Amino acid sequence: MDGTVLVADDDRTIRTVLTQALSRAGCKVHATSSLTTLMRWVGEGKGDVVISDVMMPDGNGLEMLPKIKQDRPQLPVIVISAQNTILTAIQAAEAEAYDYLPKPFDLPDLMKRTAKALEQRTQRASVPADDVVSAEPDELPLVGKTAAMQALYQLVARVMNTDLPVMITGESGTGKSLIARAIHDFSDRRTLPFVTVSASDLQDLEGPMRSLAKARGGTVLIEEIGEIPDELQTRIVRMMDGLGEQVPRFMATSQQDLNQAMDAGRVRQDLYYRLSGAALHVPALRERVEDIPLLAEHFFLRAEREGLPRRQLSGAAAELVRQYSWPGNVRQLENACRRLSLTAQNEDISKTEVELVLGHQPETEPALTGGAPVDTEKLSASIARHLRRYFDLHGAMLPPPGLYARILREVEAPLIEIALDATGGNQIKCAELLGINRNTLRKKINDLEISVTRRRKLM
Repeated sequence: MDGTVLVADDDRTIRTVLTQALSRAGCKVHATSSLTTLMRWVGEGKGDVVISDVMMPDGNGLEMLPKIKQDRPQLPVIVISAQNTILTAIQAAEAEAYDYLPKPFDLPDLMKRTAKALEQRTQRASVPADDVVSAEPDELPLVGKTAAMQALYQLVARVMNTDLPVMITGESGTGKSLIARAIHDFSDRRTLPFVTVSASDLQDLEGPMRSLAKARGGTVLIEEIGEIPDELQTRIVRMMDGLGEQVPRFMATSQQDLNQAMDAGRVRQDLYYRLSGAALHVPALRERVEDIPLLAEHFFLRAEREGLPRRQLSGAAAELVRQYSWPGNVRQLENACRRLSLTAQNEDISKTEVELVLGHQPETEPALTGGAPVDTEKLSASIARHLRRYFDLHGAMLPPPGLYARILREVEAPLIEIALDATGGNQIKCAELLGINRNTLRKKINDLEISVTRRRKLM
């Protein structure tokens, strides 16, 4: 890399690590713990790229971006932040940051982004922002520091000010509608209506036109598109094809795998392709357990602001909450925290009080009898452990290309084999058990070279 990088962070360790890494890569580095010093360097014309933290002792790094843009419009600024909320990513995009990374960041990834910024600093791509929207982080309970949530935040920030339709998938209670609302509220259409449409709103012939009239060029969110009957899906397609001058932005949510729904004939292909300009998947809470303490703290603080007593989880209670499977996802966690705010005897919530609110843990697999040990490790944790070992075996080298397809094949084959065994080789029952179309199952059996033996299954 060739160029000068200005680093602003109040953490001495981060400044040292970045200075050493960038210097070894061939850059000149000026590092400071002060935004005042950073802005003085920028004003003096120093630096080809800026890497800046958000929360600094003498100010907010995001608030400096408009000034940097005014004085040095071609100077790329990479924002790094420990404030792991969707609002930070959105504000960074609105302030026209070149890039945004959450802390703790991956150093090789940051180095690649810095190199790209140095190469493209004269061709800076920015996202226009007219009026900065003020919103408190607590208004958006989309909190998370895990990689899955950070990737979602960055994708939201990228699609926010486009006109692309957006398809948002995820289990019930994950926050799909909140994501849709955040995209609208921080977009260029923020001053226009946000209209939510369900199957009941489309029952009569005038339903689609009424929804369009309400939107007036704003945003139309179609809820649970996979559960809307075929006749009403046809009306939605006609509505989208017959738009007049005030063209709204369309978004849709779904709990279902829409590819499978199309295979099964439950979702029209023409409707799916009209709505899936950008696809966002909201992970289940059990897939981001590291975010549970952050979310719980958020919900307890909200309850306190509403007049309920101050509450926090004790160590044992927090561990129980982390181990719970949360079938109702974030919505269930929010409800549980509110009940605990009301019913707990002391500020520190005990494990017993959590057990009373959560009830019995939903079983994910039948318990073994006869004193045999039970493997309680989650499938995702087992797969993660396997993948880490696989990468470690390659040392500093990357595995051969095509890893995604190979891993899916390894998981998919035993899943189908065991499901076939459980249903006695009956492909109709197996397809129903798996939730896929029978023709899809047949194709996978052939592609994966799975042997099928029909027999009577003893139940």
